[in-house]
Amino acid sequence: RLFSPARRLLSTAPDSSSQRLSLSKGLFDQYSATSRSSELLFSALDKDSDGLLSREEANAFIREVGEEKFNAVALRAIAGKAENECLDLSYFQKWLIMATRFDTQQNSKVVKYYKQNPDVGDVGEQCQVTRKSWNSDTMAQNLRRMQYAVRGEVVMKAESLQQQGREIIYTNIGNPHSVGQEPISYYRQVMSLCDLPPSHGIDHPKIQEIYPADVVERARSILGAIGNSGTGAYTGSQGVLSFREQVADFISARDGHPSLPGNIFLTNGASSGIQACLTGLIAESNDAVMIPIPQYPIYSALITLLGGRQVGYELDEGEGWTISRKDLEKRLDISKGEDMNIKALAMINPGNPTGQVLSYEAVREICGFCADNNIVLLSDEVYQRNVYSEDRPFVSAKKVAVECDELRDRLQLISFHSTSKGLIGECGRRGGYMETYNIDQYVQAQLYKLASAGLCSGVNGQIMTSLMVKGPDEKGESWDLFREEEGQIMEGLKRRSAMVTKGLNAIPGIACEPAFGAMYAFPSIELPPGAHAEAAKRNKTPDTMYAISLLEETGICVVPASGFGQKKGRIGFRTTFLPKDDVMEKAMGEFERHHKMFCEKWA
Repeated sequence: RLFSPARRLLSTAPDSSSQRLSLSKGLFDQYSATSRSSELLFSALDKDSDGLLSREEANAFIREVGEEKFNAVALRAIAGKAENECLDLSYFQKWLIMATRFDTQQNSKVVKYYKQNPDVGDVGEQCQVTRKSWNSDTMAQNLRRMQYAVRGEVVMKAESLQQQGREIIYTNIGNPHSVGQEPISYYRQVMSLCDLPPSHGIDHPKIQEIYPADVVERARSILGAIGNSGTGAYTGSQGVLSFREQVADFISARDGHPSLPGNIFLTNGASSGIQACLTGLIAESNDAVMIPIPQYPIYSALITLLGGRQVGYELDEGEGWTISRKDLEKRLDISKGEDMNIKALAMINPGNPTGQVLSYEAVREICGFCADNNIVLLSDEVYQRNVYSEDRPFVSAKKVAVECDELRDRLQLISFHSTSKGLIGECGRRGGYMETYNIDQYVQAQLYKLASAGLCSGVNGQIMTSLMVKGPDEKGESWDLFREEEGQIMEGLKRRSAMVTKGLNAIPGIACEPAFGAMYAFPSIELPPGAHAEAAKRNKTPDTMYAISLLEETGICVVPASGFGQKKGRIGFRTTFLPKDDVMEKAMGEFERHHKMFCEKWA
C-alpha cells in the first residue's frame, strides 16, 4: 500500500537494471531540485519490490548518478553498511537529505535540541501508541532537507553549554544588540512615542519636558502618516505610503537618480522580501538560482524549501573574494547542459560571509551578465552602511544600471535593505524594504498580491525603516547625540574589523582576507591529517569538528564554513566582530591558543 502510487508510475518502466538506474538518475535530478519523489526514486531502485534496498543496489545508484553529487559523509554511511544490511524507505529518505546538503548536520540533532531547549517551553508528553499520519516520512521532504547553518549544530551546543553555566562568546550571527551594541537613542525615543497612546505620549501636557522637541515632532509625523488606528492596526500591504516615499528619497539621494515609491515594498527584514521574490521566480523543477559560494544560507535554505535548484558561482578568495564574468559564463553553460533554467542571480554586496566590497566595475560586470542572459538580479545590499575603507565605497546595482546605457532598459533588478544591519542593528524589529527596477508590471502586481496575503509587514519594522532612511535633522535637538552614537558604533566596527583580521593572520595555519565591509571575517584554516581522519570517523566535516572543539575549549561560538558553501578542500569558519573590544581581544588570544592545541592533538 505504501508504494502503490509509485508502483503505478513504474508499471510501464522497463525491468532491466540498467534502464531502472537510468530512470533513477532522472528521478534523483528531480529530487535535487524539489526534494520530492523520494518514494518514487526508492521504488525505481527496489528492483525486487520487497520494500528494501540492498547495499549493492544503493552503490549502483551512487555510481550511476556520480559520487561527486553526494557529500563524503553520506558516502561513508553507505560504505559502512554490512554486505547483507538493507535500507528501508525511512532510512533512504534520511540518507538523501544528508547526502544533498552543504552541511551534514542530522535532523535528529535538531529534534533533540528542540526538546531540550528551555526557551521552547513544555510541549507535554506525546502518545507513542499510534504513529501519526503526519510524520517524518510523509511531511514535506524539502522542509526536512532545508538547513540554516547560522543557527546549526554548533549554536545548539553553545546554548546547551550556556544553560549549564558556561560563559559563551557568540560570534556566530550578525545580531549587534545581543552582544552589547547600544541602541541609538533617537530611534528608540521616536518608537516609544509612536507606541504610546497619544494621551500618554505626543499629546501629554509635559511631553516637551520628557522628550526632545524633534523626537516629538517626528513621532507626530509618523502617527499622522499611519492614521488614527496607530501602530496596532494593519497598514496597506505594500507599506505606509509616506514611509515608502522616504525610502525612495533615500535611494534617490544615495544614487543620484530617481526612485519611485510605487516600486518600494516594506518587508519584514530583507529575508521576507527575498522569499517573496524566490516564490515568484521558481516555477518548475528545473528552475535555478545562481548564488555566490560562499553564500548567506538564507538563499540555499529558501531555494530548497521552494523546490528550486542552486547553481553556485565561486568567489575568488585569492583575489579578495572577487567575481569574474568568465566564471559566471562557465557556470551558466554547465547548468544549461544539465537542463537547468537560470531564473535569477543573487549578489551580496558588501559580502556575507566574506566581507568584500565590490567595485563599480565588478558590479557592472555582474549586471551586464544578468542583462545579457535575461537573468533577474537579486541585489542583497543590507550592509551598505558597513563599509570600513574610504577606497572601497559602496556602489548599488541600481546606480550602475541607470548609469550604463546598455543596462538601463534591459536589467531586471530587485534590491534589498534591512534595519537589522548597518549602524542601526535593530534585528528584532524586522524592518526592511525591497525596490523593484524594470520588473514586469504583471509580476509586480502578483508580488503585491503575495504581500496582501500576509496583510502587511510589521508596523514597528516599517517605522524603523522610515527612521533608518531619514534620521534627525542636522538642526534638531537630537542631532549631536545621534551623530556621536553613530560615530562610536562605526569607529568600533572599523577597529574590530582590523583587529580580527590582523589577529587571525598572526596565527600560523590561519589566513584571513581583509573585511572591508559587513560584520564578518571568513578565515581559512589548515588542519593536520589526523583531524581529517577523526572528522570522517565522527561523520562530521572537519570545520564542524573544529568549531565544536573551539566552543568546548574556549566558549567561542563560530559557524563552520561548510554551512556557507566553500571551494572543495577548503576548511574555515565565519566569525563576527560585533562583541566589544575587550571581548574580541580576549577572543583573539583564545583563537590562537585553541588552534595550537587542536593541531597538536591531531598531528
